[in-house]
Amino acid sequence: MSRKRTAIVLGGSGSVGAALLRELFHDDGFDAVITLSRRSLPEVVAMARTAGRSLVEKLVPEMNPAALAAATIDAARDLDGDVEGFSVLGVGAGTAKLTLEEHRAVDVALNEAFARGLRDSGKVRHLAFMSAAGADPTAKASGSGAAGMSRYNRVKGESEEAVRASGPAIVSVFRPAMIIGSQHTPWLLEKTLPLFSFLTPAKYKSIRVEQIARAMIAAAKHHPATSATYHYPEMMALIASGQP
Repeated sequence: MSRKRTAIVLGGSGSVGAALLRELFHDDGFDAVITLSRRSLPEVVAMARTAGRSLVEKLVPEMNPAALAAATIDAARDLDGDVEGFSVLGVGAGTAKLTLEEHRAVDVALNEAFARGLRDSGKVRHLAFMSAAGADPTAKASGSGAAGMSRYNRVKGESEEAVRASGPAIVSVFRPAMIIGSQHTPWLLEKTLPLFSFLTPAKYKSIRVEQIARAMIAAAKHHPATSATYHYPEMMALIASGQP
């Protein structure tokens, strides 16, 4: 018999989060899903009900690092079997309008708190964490915070460092480039960039929300022995490894 497996998910309200939850609800490798969010997500509740899967919504109305870490520990405390952490939390669109500290407050501080809560629960050994292609903690912190710019890459790199330092024993970092199917990706880019994919370096190829989700789930189910970073080619390999 297969072992019982539960997923704890942070960031389920976004486009990648919705795709991740959809894939989890239709994956027989997971018995239950726990989401951590500020408010109930009716669309996710309906999705779980339609799939006939178990969902627990852990609400954190005051989403600050201390409250999130405590809620994460509480969510994992009484679980049996394997517990897998997933975070796809990020500001999304609008990072150009944020100050550096406002961006860090979400992408770095909240992800670090979630990772720390998973570790401190004593129940989680692996976290699948979504970052972004180009993440670099040494990038310049000045200038625009828009996606792909230096300051954005700096925050993403800092979030990776924080999660690895505070999180479970093994952290799988996923670095997608342009995300197709995201509400934050301009439709014109979605239509035109794939036409030039033959000119795009492999690690910067565009990727669908469903593909990111499937790669993260494949990594969780295969229990990687060490922490690693996955760009487009590695994510495609993970998906292939999870095919029946």
